[in-house]
Amino acid sequence: MNINRLIFPGFWFGKSRKEDALEMARRGAGGFCIYGGTRESVGELIADLKAASPLKHVFMCADYEDGLGRWIEGTDWVLSNLAVGANGTEEAAYQKGLTLAREAKSVGIEWVFAPVLDLCDEPQNPIVNTRSFGADPHAAGRLGAALCRGLHDGGVLNSIKHFPGHGRTKTDSHLALPVLHQSLRELKQNELIPFREALPYADSVMAGHLLFEAVDKDHPASFSRAVITDLLKREMGFEKLVFTDALCMKALGDEKQAALAALHAGVHILLAAEDSVALSDFLQTQTLPENCVSVSAQLLDRAERSLLAAPKTGFSAAEFNARYAASCAVWQGRPPALKKGQSIAYMELGNEENFAAQDFLNTLKEAGIHIKKAGETADALAAVSFSNYKAFKGHINLSDTQRAQLAHHAAQYPQSMFISFGSPFGAENIPSLTARLLLFSPAKEAQICAANILLGKEKARGRSPF
Repeated sequence: MNINRLIFPGFWFGKSRKEDALEMARRGAGGFCIYGGTRESVGELIADLKAASPLKHVFMCADYEDGLGRWIEGTDWVLSNLAVGANGTEEAAYQKGLTLAREAKSVGIEWVFAPVLDLCDEPQNPIVNTRSFGADPHAAGRLGAALCRGLHDGGVLNSIKHFPGHGRTKTDSHLALPVLHQSLRELKQNELIPFREALPYADSVMAGHLLFEAVDKDHPASFSRAVITDLLKREMGFEKLVFTDALCMKALGDEKQAALAALHAGVHILLAAEDSVALSDFLQTQTLPENCVSVSAQLLDRAERSLLAAPKTGFSAAEFNARYAASCAVWQGRPPALKKGQSIAYMELGNEENFAAQDFLNTLKEAGIHIKKAGETADALAAVSFSNYKAFKGHINLSDTQRAQLAHHAAQYPQSMFISFGSPFGAENIPSLTARLLLFSPAKEAQICAANILLGKEKARGRSPF
């Protein structure tokens, strides 16, 4: 049996060498996780990898949790899980799953590493936030299960993550190892509930790079036998595939030893090593757990057979967003109902990734609202934040300096609104703010919806999920 089938290399456009990816394909890597690129380049890469592989089926995977927008330039975002949490209905979660499947398949991806089932119960968590369905574990489980069903019915595989729960940490595991101090009882009463409720609908589970001291004080969950074999498989009864999180993340140290330990812990698939060729060479010299390759191969075959021959077709990203944006929006405070001829003073906060606010601003302009700069005379202040999660970034919310700027400008206007297309946190306890409007997503339709809410043409119908 070929150990390489258990290795799913990552491929980062602009960083990875295609020669290395093709070498892993020729060695029989079971799948690839693709980051970035264009529609054309992703399609070309997938075709070349499949052509180079001796395997009948090579799985093409991606982290398209919110559609293609984060990864492929010029494509659409899909409303975030936290937006779906504000909507609160299984219908919206299911339809998001169908939409994600449609978007993924449009570029040749058949395994989407979603949904995130970590809880949004720590505002300073730099890597969960809008990826979560909210702070309520039962709601997260209910919505996560519905999204899993949508992905399945849309013809792609899913992966619930990051087991056993990444929410209550302030550390980005891309940068360092988060350590969580809850008791096992607390874990079972909170973090584990979403996973337990979604497991029957999961094609795979992704183990997180985080240390739960109450379960295993020596090994991160991703290569802890107590977490993977004893808790997930035996106690919770999960019998399908278990992935590591990306092995290139800095939480682990030596990725070769981490990968070997993960296999001994009961993990089936080693995901996105920094050097998959070197990992392949290393594993072929090691003593592996008995039957680990054959068991993993059987589970991969089972996953392939579970792909539907005639899947349902969901909404496009734009259609889904337009349909649900208002029911996912949360309004807190006094509504402005801006009228033609009025003006707003505009400022942006937390836009480190250079999102464009043109859809929001253009909708206001088309309705006859004059846009001015913060500090100029206007009827109201609109302070827009795009602050969002990003791997290896290490922070997410407004800085103290940005909060001070917001408080200063908000005090100058009779109405002052914080409008977030990303993290909902960061503008709390600023008395000069008269309202907050939370969309949880930078999607074009979310921006248009926000403008229409300010104009009184739409109502924010969502409820705070945290």
